[in-house]
Amino acid sequence: MNRASGGRGMNGSGSARMRVLRRLWSQIAIVGPALILVIAGFVVAFQFVEPAPPDRIVMATGPQAGAYHAFGRQYAARFRREGVELELRATAGSRENLRLLEDESSGVTIAFMQGGIGQPENHPDLVSLGSVYFEPLWVFVRGDDQLRRLTSLVGARIAVGGAGSGTRELALFLLAQNGIDERNARLVEIGGDEAARALQDGEVDAAMFVTSVSSETVRGLLDAPGIALMSFEQADAYTRRYRFLSKVLLPMGTVDLARNLPPAPTVLLAPAATLVASPRMHPALIDLALLTMREAHRAGGHLESPGEFPSARYITYPLEPAAQRFYERGPPLLQRYLPFWAANLMDRLKIMILPLVTLLYPLFKILPPAYSWRMRTKVNRWYKQLQAVDDRLRDHAIAREEANEILDRIENAVERVSLPAGFAANAYTLRLHIDFLRHKAAKAPAGGDDAASAA
Repeated sequence: MNRASGGRGMNGSGSARMRVLRRLWSQIAIVGPALILVIAGFVVAFQFVEPAPPDRIVMATGPQAGAYHAFGRQYAARFRREGVELELRATAGSRENLRLLEDESSGVTIAFMQGGIGQPENHPDLVSLGSVYFEPLWVFVRGDDQLRRLTSLVGARIAVGGAGSGTRELALFLLAQNGIDERNARLVEIGGDEAARALQDGEVDAAMFVTSVSSETVRGLLDAPGIALMSFEQADAYTRRYRFLSKVLLPMGTVDLARNLPPAPTVLLAPAATLVASPRMHPALIDLALLTMREAHRAGGHLESPGEFPSARYITYPLEPAAQRFYERGPPLLQRYLPFWAANLMDRLKIMILPLVTLLYPLFKILPPAYSWRMRTKVNRWYKQLQAVDDRLRDHAIAREEANEILDRIENAVERVSLPAGFAANAYTLRLHIDFLRHKAAKAPAGGDDAASAA
């Protein structure tokens, strides 16, 4: 007795599992093709998604003791927080940075660059991300008199900056515009601390530097006895002729209030430090660089007002389109509210919205009616046979036994149909109609009666 009950229990459990499997398969038959279509759409769309940004890029800065490298370290820390390694490569300066950007084998994709370095027509692939701060030209001379024009340096020994530096390029350019070259002066190719020591030791008569106000080299020379800082009285003329230069006023005491350095207001010429990128720079990392520039430089400095930098002005190379939008409209919407990685992922995958809209929307409209039709079809397909039985009963063309046999077969088949609860009423309605025809078949003559009547 128990074994029989156990057998019935196992059979019932197996039947329940079969019903569940049949229901699941029925749902897959409806949803499966739609799901395959959506996946195919995403696969096609994914071919147009931009590749993920690299997790490591190389930035050319400048000498390790210089401002470029100091800011580079700030940039590297910001990139590191976003999961990107920014490798800093110390260089001689802007001219070397330009060469590295052009050299694909160098690995350098972004670099600090002094304004006015290179000609855009000679480097058509390079783009600017903007300027970040003023980088004044300091001209220190031996003596106590403050010179006001570069023409005063005719016949002098002048330290013009080291090879590969932006200082050397700007110094030679401006000296040439004032009629000074190697024919009427001695141009010494040294820069930085070496040039400062040579000036103090009397080995050169003048030294030119392009560096920030916070430079220790500048502070030391401003405080050195017998060394004077030149003030450019023709600054307005320079800025009209050369758009990459700006006129900046260094007020008395700006560098050191206690020692009153400089001892008098001084007019300086200043190119701007800029960020230049190669076409190998990933677009997402350009956005990250722009955000980093704003974070590092918007506070301003001794020569810059808060919010003045980063800027689309004072640049030499064409502004990168994403940078143009950044300066006109601010950061992209997603980057204002999301971490960089999340904003970048959503921006890359936005093209996937196209198959999502064009495929899922009509599928959502079609699938519910298709599913309902599929469920109703499981029941309604038996009505054709019921109608045939009913017609034959009405015409007295079927015996009672045959009619009941057909109805039993239909009812057994209906009992094996698995339907969701929402469609169960259709199955119960069908079974009521089967019972109706059974009552009708009970009034039909039996097969033997028909045979007797026929005899």
